[in-house]
Amino acid sequence: MSIEQKMRAHARFWRGEGPCLILIPTAAMEPYDTDDYRERFKNPALMWAAEMRRTQPVPDWPTDGIPTVRPNLGVVFVPTIAGLGYTIQPGQMPWPGEPLSREQIRAGRQREVSEAELVRYASEFYALHKAGGGNVAAYLPDTQGIFDVAHLLYGERIFYDLIDDPTWVSELMEIALDLYTRVSLYLKGILGESNHEMIHGHGTPQGVCFPHAGVRISEDTPTLLSPKMIREFVIPFIERAATPFAGVFLHYCGYHKSLFEQLCQSPAVRAIDLGNSEMYDLRWLLERCASSNTVFCSRIAAQPGEDWQPYVRRLGGLIRETGARCILRPKVFPERRSECADMLQLWHELTSDS
Repeated sequence: MSIEQKMRAHARFWRGEGPCLILIPTAAMEPYDTDDYRERFKNPALMWAAEMRRTQPVPDWPTDGIPTVRPNLGVVFVPTIAGLGYTIQPGQMPWPGEPLSREQIRAGRQREVSEAELVRYASEFYALHKAGGGNVAAYLPDTQGIFDVAHLLYGERIFYDLIDDPTWVSELMEIALDLYTRVSLYLKGILGESNHEMIHGHGTPQGVCFPHAGVRISEDTPTLLSPKMIREFVIPFIERAATPFAGVFLHYCGYHKSLFEQLCQSPAVRAIDLGNSEMYDLRWLLERCASSNTVFCSRIAAQPGEDWQPYVRRLGGLIRETGARCILRPKVFPERRSECADMLQLWHELTSDS
C-alpha cells in the first residue's frame, strides 16, 4: 500500500470511521540505533542510509504504519540553535552541555535557524531523501517541547526560578517558543509539508498521518511540576505552539495524572503518547481520552505471559467498552509475517465499531 493510500486510511480514522490503527513492528529493535552513531551524527549521508535500513522492511509489512525516517539528532536539536553545547559518547545519543546564562539565552532570539549546525545536517538529510527516498516519508527531528527546551537551555535553575523569579521563566518560555516555532516552520518548508498536517514516526520506522496537527511536542520535564505550575507555565505554551500548526501530537514519559488530564482538556492536543503507560490504570487513560475526544497513540504493556492474541483481544475489548480511539504501538507481536497479518486483521475486526 502506498503512502497516499495509507494517508487516506488514516484520514478516515481521524474522522471516526473504520477501525483503530495498529503499528506492528517488523522485528524487535532498540529505540535508537547507536552503532557507529558518532560517525553518522555529522555525516547526513551516513545518517540517512542508517535510518533507511531501519525502515526498509516496512513498506511491504502488514501494518497500518507509514514507513518513515528522520535525521536522528537527539533532544539537543533545538537548544543548540541558541548556542547550547553537546557531547556524544560512544554508543549514546547526544548529551547537552553546560546550561547557558540568561544573556546567552536571550541572544538566541537573534540567531538564524538555517545557519545552525544541526539544522544544516537535517537540511542535507532531507535533500538526500528527496533524491532517493522512494515510498518512505521523512519527518522532523526531535524538537522536544517548549518547557523541555527551556529546561535544556537553563538547567535545573528553572525549578528554583519558577518560585523565585517567575517573570524570568515566562521570558525564558517565550524564547523557547520562538526557537521551537521558527525551526519547525523552516524544516516543514524544506519538506514541502503543510503547516497544518504531518506524517510523524515518533522515533520509529513507522509513522502516522496527522491531518489536523502539524507538529509533535515532547514534554517530559513537566512531570516534575505541580498541577498549578503546569496550568500556568506549560499548557498555555503548548497551545500557543499549536496555533501555527492547527494542533499537536504530544508525548511525555513519567507518571503525572494531572498533566494527562490537563492535556486531554486542551483543544490543541489531538493525540497523546505515554512513554510509561504501564504506570497508569489503562481503563482510566482510555476513559479520559474518550470523554475528551483525544486519541491515545501509545505503546501499551502486556500482562505477564500474555501472547499476542489475548493481548489484542484484551485491548480491543477495552477500547469498545470505553469508546476510546486508539493508535496502538504493540508491545507484543508475532515474529512471522503471516501471523502479523492475522494480528492486523483481528485488531481491525475488534475495533471497527469503536
